Amino acid sequence: MAHFARLNIDNIVTGVEVVSNDVATTEQLGIDFLKTVHKTNNEFVKTSYNTANGIHKLGGTPFRKNYAGIGYTYDETRDAFIPRKPFASWILNETTCQWKAPISEPDDGFHHAWNEATSSWDQTDPII
Repeated sequence: MAHFARLNIDNIVTGVEVVSNDVATTEQLGIDFLKTVHKTNNEFVKTSYNTANGIHKLGGTPFRKNYAGIGYTYDETRDAFIPRKPFASWILNETTCQWKAPISEPDDGFHHAWNEATSSWDQTDPII
């Protein structure tokens, strides 16, 4: 099955559609099919269910860095799906197209939550 992200005018993913590989033999044929079925001018972009963090989980070639999710942005320049930025201070990792805290989470056996006000990790509870 082929998966396609439906984009709004701001390139934000509003849904993900599945099309048979028999229909979507090329990306453009899949897009044309979806536009006809949904009677819409929305843009559609193919996404890979097996791609996350710039890695194809079955060993294949990664496709558009991440599988599209609702609320993700399709960045045409990077040709990548990027999740919502969780905090203003976080930085985009260009390799994975995932957001990363400006400092690493402590590796001390506890769970942590990012505190944007202090730009630090707050300990929440021990890992059980």
